[in-house]
Amino acid sequence: MDFSRSAQPQAAAPAAAVGHSKKSGSDKSPLARAAVVAAAALVGLLLIALAVVSFGGDTDKESKFVNSDKLQAVFLNTGQVYFGKITELNSKYFVVTNIYYLQTSTSGSTTTNSSTSVSLVKLGCELHEPYDKMVINRSQVTFWENLQDNGQVAKAVSTFQKQNPNGQKCSDQGASASGSTTNSVQNAGTANTSTGTKQ
Repeated sequence: MDFSRSAQPQAAAPAAAVGHSKKSGSDKSPLARAAVVAAAALVGLLLIALAVVSFGGDTDKESKFVNSDKLQAVFLNTGQVYFGKITELNSKYFVVTNIYYLQTSTSGSTTTNSSTSVSLVKLGCELHEPYDKMVINRSQVTFWENLQDNGQVAKAVSTFQKQNPNGQKCSDQGASASGSTTNSVQNAGTANTSTGTKQ
């Protein structure tokens, strides 16, 4: 058996080399530290810019689809629909002006002899008399669409605007039993539909 290999003493690393490597790892120059901080700041700014582009870019693209010459329908996740002009949309809210909505009423005393009429109502003459501008939380909107001029809603709005060139007058409207006032666009004819359930 040859034990000569295990008997040989192993060479230790020079003390100067060990001491030198510790010094270079812990004592960086101020220029090197500034370069690391600047690189980290640059990466952070690039990430922020990427987030802004990815979140803000989609709404910028979406807003290009709004046809400012047409009316829009805004459908909410509550089932309510508002018709009007989308003047602004972003990742947080929609701004809609010139607002109309649908109102249904049922006439008849029994379910077999009743009819339901749908009328388009101009926003503004309700009990709380809101301004003709609505800010809708983005999370409440399921979808929206541009409306064609020959649709029933657009025709009814056009007829209402011709009949009321100075805008609607809430004082001319009669109050219902609940105390609220509405200005229905029923004279337009095309927006007022009746569905009878006579049997």
